[in-house]
Amino acid sequence: MKLRPTLMAFAKAVADAAERDSEFAAKLDELFGNEQPRHKRPEPAHGRPKNRRPAALLDPVEVIRKGEVILRDQLAKLSLEELRDVVADYGMDPGKLVMKWKDSNRVIDRIVEIAAARSQKGDAFRGD
Repeated sequence: MKLRPTLMAFAKAVADAAERDSEFAAKLDELFGNEQPRHKRPEPAHGRPKNRRPAALLDPVEVIRKGEVILRDQLAKLSLEELRDVVADYGMDPGKLVMKWKDSNRVIDRIVEIAAARSQKGDAFRGD
């Protein structure tokens, strides 16, 4: 019997057992002097992956149905980063350009433009 395949199989079996059994993993950590406790990746508190932007503070399509002026007023109260959250959350930047813009008014104009188009989408098929 060759030593290398046997040791590799043994190491794989130990690693698999440590992944399944946290108590066994803690004992291995203690044996090898590993000070870091083994934890699973923590779940984000807001339920979104940590590589995603925070959820938008408002739904622009719902707000624009009340009026464009109301939407503009509510968007004007938001910071540039919060405006970018709205753009990202509602997929308003297919060309990946809006997220690079530095002017809040320009971002607001794009949000209003897309929200207006989305709020009217399908009107031809709705009754009076």
